[in-house]
Amino acid sequence: MKWISLEALLLEPLEQRNVSLDPALNHQQFCQRALLLASYFKAQQIQRVAIHLEDAADLAIALFAAWQAGVTILLPADAQQQTRLKLGTQIDLWLDALPDTRDYTPAIATRLDSDTCRLTLCTSGSSGESKLIEKSIAQLANEVAALEQLWGNALGNAVVVASVSVQHIYGLLFRVLWPLCAGRTFLRHAQPFSEDMQRASLAHPHFAWVASPALLKRMSDNLDWPALSRVSMLFSSGGVLPNEAAQSLQARLKQLPTEIYGSTETGGIAWRQGGEYWQPFKGVEVSLNPQGALSLTSPYLPAGQREETADAVQIAADGRFLLRARLDRIIKLEEKRVSLPMLENTLNSHAWVSESRVGTLHKGRAFLGALIALSPAGLHALRNRGRRAVTQALRSHLSGHVEPIALPRRWRLTTELPYNSQGKLAQAQVEQLLDTPRTTQITPESIAENDGEFLLTLRVPIDLAHFSGHFTSTPVVPGVVQIDWALRLARQLIDPLPARFGGMEVLKFQQLMRPGDPIQLSLRFDTSRGKLYFAFSHNNAACSSGRILLADHV
Repeated sequence: MKWISLEALLLEPLEQRNVSLDPALNHQQFCQRALLLASYFKAQQIQRVAIHLEDAADLAIALFAAWQAGVTILLPADAQQQTRLKLGTQIDLWLDALPDTRDYTPAIATRLDSDTCRLTLCTSGSSGESKLIEKSIAQLANEVAALEQLWGNALGNAVVVASVSVQHIYGLLFRVLWPLCAGRTFLRHAQPFSEDMQRASLAHPHFAWVASPALLKRMSDNLDWPALSRVSMLFSSGGVLPNEAAQSLQARLKQLPTEIYGSTETGGIAWRQGGEYWQPFKGVEVSLNPQGALSLTSPYLPAGQREETADAVQIAADGRFLLRARLDRIIKLEEKRVSLPMLENTLNSHAWVSESRVGTLHKGRAFLGALIALSPAGLHALRNRGRRAVTQALRSHLSGHVEPIALPRRWRLTTELPYNSQGKLAQAQVEQLLDTPRTTQITPESIAENDGEFLLTLRVPIDLAHFSGHFTSTPVVPGVVQIDWALRLARQLIDPLPARFGGMEVLKFQQLMRPGDPIQLSLRFDTSRGKLYFAFSHNNAACSSGRILLADHV
């Protein structure tokens, strides 16, 4: 495969060079569409464009069109209304679909200027506040060339299959720009679940994965692992992949994931395949600043710029380094310094905890809360000892390591931390979740309808607010809550339902519903009789059932 630099990608259209699949797009078509869109931008006098496209090929077309037309590019991290409003005064066009350009004449392709062609990425960082990070094509070109030098031979002609968004630097580089330059085909759409990754991968004899720790540590046991072991390489970035997850993947796929450490601000800093030490990329010079945090210069930064991070590190004599705690997550409570990463590491060492995040709440005075993803042993303890026993055990575990002021006063329990597709969980989101009351509702995982009967799959929330009074040491879902869930869900699905509750018939409670139980619910409304039939079951055993009488008038 011929390497084409980012600056020259529009100059030599090659019909036999594939760009993307589903649907297919070759390099000649890619160049044609980019040059048509460049003409559109010029005709519409667009000077600043925000691009948010889930289709990786469309995003690539829009990027190169804007660069060719001299348009300033902004890549927002999301397409929420609030984001659109914030950026509204900074742009002329929000592009979330490629326009019809059939009536335009393609622009004349020129070599892109590596210094003046730029894009601006949005990143929330650890605080959740949006930051704008500008990158030149020169910085991006340096990085993709370094990736190809390191791993191009190992990848060969692998099709790139990814779970991460192209709106962020990792996905942009590994899913789009690197394959474009190398001539590797990529899939247009992200595959958010392990089953999706398998389905998309096994259609090709050679494939590579670009994923996040959030996906890789939750890979399903039911996948066809012998077939998936054809994977050429699997990349992970967005956070540290737990060692047990890396070892599990090595056992299944016969290779360790390649982890990438970096940020939107810095670009790639270092990589590793197993072990604790990170190897800096070629040309990245690392050192310690006076606070003990990582300081670096890099070919992926503007010339002469030194970037200061908030990551404490320990640098070995050979230049490799160990990552330690984030120094920007040290807070003060009543004049005492508290390290949130240290609290999390201590909590994570307990057998009942899979992962944890700690945040600060302000209710008159500041105090700490803990968001806990329970391990299977922790869920077992919750089901058989109750919430109070679990949180007291975790507080006791922490008390030997910290002063009483640093013990969390609020706990939120879950089975998984809510990482986004990039494996990120902003501190602001942690604190919002801690500040949110425990849920009283249940959310369907799937809904099917057959001849007027609705079949729902559900999972009982493990931190349901109703468990606190029902019961302390053996939490079960109260019967009145089950009836409320059935009626609420029916009102969401069946329209219209009579407004008035008229009573119950043949109500039966046969089996307990416990934290984390997978539940099936069937709902059917008999219009002629004004009766809503419901039945909850767990593992094909009946939990509860009955008929709810409904009427439009009393």
